Amino acid sequence: MHQLTKGASIEEIKAAGLGAYYTDHGVDVYPQAASGVPFNAAVLACKGDPIANLQEDLAAEQKARATYEKLIDLCHDEPDIIDPLRFLREREVVHFQRFGEALRGIQDKLADKKYYMNNCNNPCMN
Repeated sequence: MHQLTKGASIEEIKAAGLGAYYTDHGVDVYPQAASGVPFNAAVLACKGDPIANLQEDLAAEQKARATYEKLIDLCHDEPDIIDPLRFLREREVVHFQRFGEALRGIQDKLADKKYYMNNCNNPCMN
């Protein structure tokens, strides 16, 4: 946000539709959705199960990639904005690949007949 508004006058900030954002956050970064909903921990979907968690990670990376692609479409004539967005989009692709590799590794381990996944501290599981 700071990079996009550097040197902008208050009139330019208001004309760009950023008056409310500026009022609350100045030119600082404030993590929120495009709709204005602030980031919170409710979006973290941890289940305590490695397969479920990795599936959530894979979905999150794809959602982020899709968002960067939409942002690139919106900024088609701004190379100073598009270049970092392209970098971030490619980073999401690499993260997706690494999470996929981790998921395959866990699935392979769970398929091993000598490996059992249980809760040893739970008397009902023994």
